[in-house]
Amino acid sequence: MSEKNEYPAEKDEYPAEKVASIDLRDEEEEEEIEETQQFTWRAAIIGSLLGLVVAASNLYLGLSAGWTFGAALWGSILGFLILKSVSKVTGNFFGPKENCVVQTAATTAGGLSSGYVTAIPAMYRLGLMSSLDPRDHVSQLLLWTTCSAFFGMFFAIPLRSHFIINQDLPFPSCRAAAETIKSLHKTGSSAAKDARQSGIYIGLSFLISTVWGVIAYFIPGIFEAIHILYYIGKAAGSTAVANADAIWNWYFKWDFSFFGAGLMTPGNTVFSLLAGQLIAFGIAGPLLVSSGYLKGPLGFPPPPDIGSAQSWFLWPGIGLMVCSSFAELGAQGPTLYRGIKDGIFEIRNLIRKFQKKEALNSGVVTNDPTPKDELIPTYYWVSGILIAGIMTVCVMSLQFKIPAYATIGCLFFSFILAFVALQSSGETDITPSGALGKVTQLVFARVPGPDIKAIQKSNLMCGVIVTSVCSQSVDMVGDLKTAYLLRASPRAMFWAQMVGSVFAIAIAFPLFLLYSTAYPCILDSTLTSCKFSLPSVTAWANFCKLVTGEGKIPPTAMTTMIIVSVLAILNVVIKTKFIPKSWKPYWPNLNAMGIGFIVPNPYYAIAFVIGWTAGFIWRKMNQKHYEKLIYSVGAGCVAGAGIAGIFTAAFTIAGVKGRAVSAGCGYDLELC
Repeated sequence: MSEKNEYPAEKDEYPAEKVASIDLRDEEEEEEIEETQQFTWRAAIIGSLLGLVVAASNLYLGLSAGWTFGAALWGSILGFLILKSVSKVTGNFFGPKENCVVQTAATTAGGLSSGYVTAIPAMYRLGLMSSLDPRDHVSQLLLWTTCSAFFGMFFAIPLRSHFIINQDLPFPSCRAAAETIKSLHKTGSSAAKDARQSGIYIGLSFLISTVWGVIAYFIPGIFEAIHILYYIGKAAGSTAVANADAIWNWYFKWDFSFFGAGLMTPGNTVFSLLAGQLIAFGIAGPLLVSSGYLKGPLGFPPPPDIGSAQSWFLWPGIGLMVCSSFAELGAQGPTLYRGIKDGIFEIRNLIRKFQKKEALNSGVVTNDPTPKDELIPTYYWVSGILIAGIMTVCVMSLQFKIPAYATIGCLFFSFILAFVALQSSGETDITPSGALGKVTQLVFARVPGPDIKAIQKSNLMCGVIVTSVCSQSVDMVGDLKTAYLLRASPRAMFWAQMVGSVFAIAIAFPLFLLYSTAYPCILDSTLTSCKFSLPSVTAWANFCKLVTGEGKIPPTAMTTMIIVSVLAILNVVIKTKFIPKSWKPYWPNLNAMGIGFIVPNPYYAIAFVIGWTAGFIWRKMNQKHYEKLIYSVGAGCVAGAGIAGIFTAAFTIAGVKGRAVSAGCGYDLELC
């Protein structure tokens, strides 16, 4: 399952290489049956509904730790199980190309959450909206979501030839999805049996994760958290040990989303996150608080106070995250150069097309084997770009008061950065949306406005426009890559994307409204106690304040931020230039360590490590079984936790009494 983080984690390169070595188009088909109809409403709707589960999970996971996951394998496997059963009843043939439509719709419907876990909550927390109630901004946010869904999708269509046909970039996760779909439809093969087994494991892990999360709402002392250090401290009369649990959050939590994420994440990322939290909230933070230098573990006290451990370590954390992301982007010198060069080349040709001049020859011969009647017509994407572009400018101007020239500049800028995102995703399977968002915030740091609030709103909205466009472009081209490998129709994928986008628009804002209503701390920065850590929201808000001249950084935190930022850059340079390839999966990930500095809830990292450890033991006991099923179990755990989160948020809003059973809540029930 592809990881699409706000600040992407480093990934083990072995699976990508293994998948990239397979050329599915050159394999001979076994008993291939011609599919007369690839796009079907049943495939588009089932895929979209499966994508909505991932959308819910991504919002939950994104608010908790800044991580989001793609829906390609989830949609491929469960879509197969559902529609294969339906086809047996109806007698209609269900083949790999229609299965590709299912996964495309799922990817689209599940991938529109990025703005709602970054810039949108950040605007509320900075007081840039008229109120803290999203119900007052229904039209604004729905229109913004619509713009985010379509613009990137439309202008990604003509990029298919460049990235898929001419460069033939591997897009590892997309190849993995194509390989999975191909295996599912091999009649009688062991691969088909394995894939069906994967579907069973997805279903079981999803069910366990969902049910456990709902039960935890009523019995938190057993099914939500286990406060081992608290009981040890109380029994031994040690306040420090008890406080490590009760105040600094060093306890075990049954968080299946992080168990699943840990299963699918490399060890260097997992342990770097834990190291960051251990430094900030296990060693240095408590020492600084006990000495009186900092005012407690949590909160954002106003100056002249130095602040809390959370507010002080925020700045070194941002330094690590931003500089690691920029350094990783810069380390991909050839990739970055090709992306920018190709983006400028395409803009020149677009201008020449409007001038009715002959297009410049890039020197690359396009050899597209796809039948012409299956390609996406030019007028589809040209008209789509114009309509979506004009709509975006109007929405930003009329609804968010962003100058039209700033939005137009963002759209052109996003075109260039989309090339960088596609080149990076195609070669490494990592979409550097966090780095690209910060580049945009720097470029558009001082868009003129009547006051600082208007400047900050422009800064955040410009950043989220670019990241949304880049994310949608990567999803669209990735789906077209899967279709290319399966010889499926790009036009069918286009319509699947359209249907999936409608579902994504319909669910994204209601999910955000549900969570923000149940947990007001998502939008209200004055509420210090919160179910979610909001690392990406906090980073976006404070980076915006910094680049617009309003950020107040304690001098010692500034010094520390400079030091760790330099270390982050050096770390990437050393890893890229001097570390052997076999060692890279074990090299420290200072990006993840930066997230550890920002997330003041160590129980997330503990759950992360437990998930990774379970996977490590599983791999040692039965590597073949592990390789076949690890992503299925991980995906089911993550998706189930998201659905459980919806249930618990709904219970909270409806006034259903939670924490009904006090068992495990501590001597004086303070832990519940």
